[in-house]
Parts: sequence; structure tokens; C-alpha cells
Amino acid sequence: MNMKEYPDRIASLDMLEDLLSTPTSGSVKMFSGIEGDIMFLGIGGKIGPSLASMARRACEEAGVEKRMYGVALFESEEQRKQLERIGIETFHGDLLDPDFIHSLPKVRNVYFLAGMKFGSEENLSLTWAVNSYMPALVAEYYKASNIVAFSTGCVYPLVSVESGGSLESDAPGPVGEYAQSCLGRERMFEYGSKQHGTKVCLIRLNYSVELRYGVLVDIALNVKNQMPIDLSMGYFNVIWQGDVNDMVLRSLEICESPAKILNITGPEILSVRQVAKAFGKLFNTEPEFVNEEARTALLNNSEQAFQLFGHPKVTTGQIIKWIAGWISEGRELLGKPTHYEVRDGKY
Repeated sequence: MNMKEYPDRIASLDMLEDLLSTPTSGSVKMFSGIEGDIMFLGIGGKIGPSLASMARRACEEAGVEKRMYGVALFESEEQRKQLERIGIETFHGDLLDPDFIHSLPKVRNVYFLAGMKFGSEENLSLTWAVNSYMPALVAEYYKASNIVAFSTGCVYPLVSVESGGSLESDAPGPVGEYAQSCLGRERMFEYGSKQHGTKVCLIRLNYSVELRYGVLVDIALNVKNQMPIDLSMGYFNVIWQGDVNDMVLRSLEICESPAKILNITGPEILSVRQVAKAFGKLFNTEPEFVNEEARTALLNNSEQAFQLFGHPKVTTGQIIKWIAGWISEGRELLGKPTHYEVRDGKY
């Protein structure tokens, strides 16, 4: 799909979900060549359903038959039914339970999406269990599989805006226990990869966005509701979730042992102030700011991913216009703020 083919506005949830799950020629080609079935662990979150839907559609376009499984503590039976309707066989259960994990089918290819962020400061022991202990259980049980596991750019330290963002070769420096537990997740998959020769790719993502949640939605809502916008974390990266889905699916081909690390984000370092002003023009209001921009921020450099998979198809300017229209029309939001403005790691 070329940029000129994208609509000026997204008029419905069905239209949004179709856009988020439309496979690229690259993902279709990959699924035409890989062997084995596919497991999505933690499919019930913000990214899981559209990621699995894109995989299913890519297989259909490639003309290949694969069984696909989705595991989660589903928040709603309707979400589970929707996944079943598109051909995902679902399992409801707790991935912290070793007996439950051992009841799951073993497959050649695993996407690990489970994790805890929101409210992590309120229950730090659970945060560590979900983000570090659970990956150890998964890495052991699926040691014969290829594993693509979501991590986060939060494992990097804050870096100067002029740096261009952290590279995969940079040493981690997680701020706060949430980010530390996410580095623990990586270390458990790295351990399994070295111990068993498991081929793994760790995805350091900063930040996925669409029309119902994400940093851009957080800023847009503050502008529209005339709430003050904190500039303390004055710069950030984002990438359209449809582009995330494509790159994450295709990362299955680059899994290796020891585990490969891959940053996924957009090509620009964005200014909170400038993005707020762009929304202000679209909402016909003047944003209110508090505090001043620090010269450091949580930033990723995703050049390696671009060399592998190409640049994101959807521009930030396009996403901003879509979000402004979506919010102006009073459409569905997930109500899950990103807390992007946090600088001390306490989410």
C-alpha cells in the first residue's frame, strides 16, 4: 500500500482494525517460506489481536495452511470469540502457572507479547514475576522453538536528543524497577538462547501508536481538553502499530542464538511541544505547557530495522491527522495512558 492509498480519515473501528492488520508483501513472502505453526503468548493486549490477524491474513495471501494459537487471560469473552472467528485457536490461562504452560501445544514459532507496565509501581513483585520469571518459564518450555519476544526501549538510559537515539550495541541502563524487570525478561530469553541454542529476537519497542491509545493520543487529549502538557520529557519516538506488526512478524526470520536485539520505532525524534501545537491547530485551541524540555529523553535509533524491513509506511503527520479526526468524532479510546512523561521510571 502506497502513502497515496491511505484514507484521509478512519471512519470506523472495522476500518482501523483492517488497516492495522493488512499484511505487506514482505510478511506474505516470509510466511510462504517458514515451516511450522505459530503461537502468540499474551495475545490479549493492545497489539496481540492485530498482530495475529495480520499473520493470518499473510498466510491466506501466501496460500499456506498454518495452525495459529493465542494464549491470554482474556479480559472479555468477545475478544476471545473474535480471535476464534479469524482462525486463532485460543487458550485461557495464566502463563505464570508452569502446569498451564506445560499443557500448551509445542510449536515451531512463538511470539511472546506478555508483560506488565501499567500500575507496575503498585505491585513490584508481580511486575518482576510477569516480566522476568514468566519469560524464564517460556524460554525453557519453548526451547526448541524460534521466539520473537517483545521488550522495550525503556531498558536504555535517557540519552541526549542530539545522539539520535540508543543503538542496539549500546549498554542498557534501565531507570526504575519496571525497566529493570524488562531487562530481566531479556536476560532470561538470552540465557535460554545460550543454554539451548534457541533462536531468539528481542524487540525493543518505543512507542507503538494507533488511534485508541499511545503517546500521540495522550498529547491530543490534553490539548483538546485544555489540560497542561508536561514538557519534562520533551522528546520521543513513535511508530504506527501496523508498521510494528509487519516488522515484528518478519523478525521471525532473523532470530538467532545468541539472541538478536532489534530496536523498532519511527525514524524521527519528535518534540512534545511541536506535536501539541500540531494538534492545537487541528482542534483550533492553544496548548498550555508546564515545565521545560530536558536535553535527554528515552529515544531509540531503529536504522537496523529499516535496513532489514524498510521504513515505516505511515508517517507521523498522517497519524496525527487521523487521531485528531478520531477524537473529534468521539470514537472509542482504550483509556490506557502511556505515562511517556515519566523520567524516574515509576509507571
